[in-house]
Amino acid sequence: MNRWRQLLASSAVTSFISSLMAIVVGLAAGFIVMLISNSSQAVRAFWVILSSGVADMRNIGQVLYFATPIIMTGLAVGFASRTGLFNIGASGQFTVGAFLAILVSIRSLALPGPLPWILGLSAATLGGALWGLIPGVLKAWRNVNEVIAGIMTNYIGMYLVNFLITRTVYDRLRNQTLRVPPRGTIPKMGFEHIFRVGNSVSSVNGGIVIAAVTAILLYILLEKTTFGYELKACGLNRDAARYAGINENRSIILSMMISGALAGLGGGLLYLAGAGKSLDVVDVLAPEGFNGIPVALLGMNSPLGIVLAGLFIAYLTVGGFNMQLFRFAPQVIEIITAVIIYFSAFALLFKNFLEGRLVPGRLLEREEEGEPTAERGGGS
Repeated sequence: MNRWRQLLASSAVTSFISSLMAIVVGLAAGFIVMLISNSSQAVRAFWVILSSGVADMRNIGQVLYFATPIIMTGLAVGFASRTGLFNIGASGQFTVGAFLAILVSIRSLALPGPLPWILGLSAATLGGALWGLIPGVLKAWRNVNEVIAGIMTNYIGMYLVNFLITRTVYDRLRNQTLRVPPRGTIPKMGFEHIFRVGNSVSSVNGGIVIAAVTAILLYILLEKTTFGYELKACGLNRDAARYAGINENRSIILSMMISGALAGLGGGLLYLAGAGKSLDVVDVLAPEGFNGIPVALLGMNSPLGIVLAGLFIAYLTVGGFNMQLFRFAPQVIEIITAVIIYFSAFALLFKNFLEGRLVPGRLLEREEEGEPTAERGGGS
């Protein structure tokens, strides 16, 4: 029994249970919204949400396609949070990265082999990093709150990209960027033969592999390197980090640059996916940047948790498309998704509740068994 309590009290298990509780509560609230909207079809439509994502191989591929950009923005927000920063500017970094990916890919089509899309993704990553540098420098050198700076750079990035599109790769008829030719897009890596139903092929491509590898590298950086330890230490306590000899300003700037690079790469992965998607010239912030916030919360800022949370949100998105077969308006689908995303913010509250209930019990059992505790003078 003691072993089970210790297992349940571990950080990884409490994080998983709390996220699962948030999902269950969110789904229940979404089902209530469906009952109010259309009670006669609510049960069938709700089942479609839960089952459509794995109904066939094509739908599974679509889940992976939709998950790719929000995994990247979730990693961007989660990485910044692990280092004590809140990167709300991921939307602007995502947009800047998307534009540079399209621009560089189209302008480098004359280059041989895979260079166009490789250079496009590299430009997206660099652009996102430079856009994340702005709030990082302001935070480090002038102690400007990164939330305020991030909101400002979101709008500046959106309007700047809109202006640059009209001067570079503009399609006047569609009021959007030019379509990226197949040579400039990320290869399918054989996924088109796996995730398909007959002649209907999903949009999944090698971007999901890049996102998964990025999550693994990010985990190694944070948990297995001195550099990652310094970044986290600075985020936990800047004064203590400074006393330990860590350059706090350097850590803050690099944290925001890495976070921005992740968001920018997410923009490149979406718009070089070969799914016919173009960047519209509209005065609307990219929603993918903000979707990364609940994904990071639901994943407890853990790279693995963020990957799973991104897949879950994408799963709901695919199921939401099929709900329209039961005469649910698209707005109802968006409300349900928003409610579930909203409840993801409660995952941290659930975690604190679980740890508050389980850890004291573990300490009590240790005292009963005669093991030393901090309260009894057994601590070092």
